[in-house]
Amino acid sequence: MIDALQFEFMRNALWAGLLASIACGVIGSLVVVNRIVFLSGAVAHAAYGGLGLASFMGWPVLPCTVGFSLAASGAMAAVTARDMRRADTVIGVMWAGGMALGIILLDFTPGYNVDLMSFLFGSILAVPTPDLWLMAGLDVLIVGTALYFYKDFEVMSYDAEFAAVRGVPVRVLHFVLLGMIGASVVMVIRVVGLILVIALLSIPPGMVMGRAPSLLSMMWRSALLSTAFCVAGLMLAYHFDLTTGAAIIAVAVVAYVACGAVSRVRTHIGRTRG
Repeated sequence: MIDALQFEFMRNALWAGLLASIACGVIGSLVVVNRIVFLSGAVAHAAYGGLGLASFMGWPVLPCTVGFSLAASGAMAAVTARDMRRADTVIGVMWAGGMALGIILLDFTPGYNVDLMSFLFGSILAVPTPDLWLMAGLDVLIVGTALYFYKDFEVMSYDAEFAAVRGVPVRVLHFVLLGMIGASVVMVIRVVGLILVIALLSIPPGMVMGRAPSLLSMMWRSALLSTAFCVAGLMLAYHFDLTTGAAIIAVAVVAYVACGAVSRVRTHIGRTRG
């Protein structure tokens, strides 16, 4: 693995994994605590429409996909903020509609040369330096927003009704959170792909939840776990010639299962001794 770092694409891959992990730690924790994992999945799949639009118009892929994802997030936030009972319907419509739009626009693009597999399963080994700067800027925006609204997010995440009674702008924060999800999922798509984006957003926070003393602690612990998964997945992919995104998620899944097994064993031993 050390030998591989002489190549720029491998160094860029490590940076991309680190930058995406920061977003995963912050946004993933908010997503898991607020129980909107599948809503984030809808945002991710709707972002596929941005890929199709970028190819059709000849625009840069990452900025266009970010913009489209933010627009989709705003639309979903507007509908679900009025009536959360309609959330499932909105998730289904946006999930399928974004994918369909992206595919249709790609069909209308003459001689398009977009590698669809890289967006479905990730292209962390092909992240150019300009995209790293954009990812870093998005991280600064996401982390800054999360810290600025931290107290409000914390109250809203655990009891939205109580937060509203206390004067917390729950509706505004709902829009802000969906926008942050829209920005972060595009980064995660670059690392593990559209199909696996939900796993990297939910597995690290899922392992930490219940063990972290606060939401902030949950965020940075999740970011560290996500970074470890990315590095380990890159090592596996490099040594065994595997698809990088799938290798990263495989490491995360194995770690999640092992963590759950250890917790059950400890609980069983504690009950036996008690």
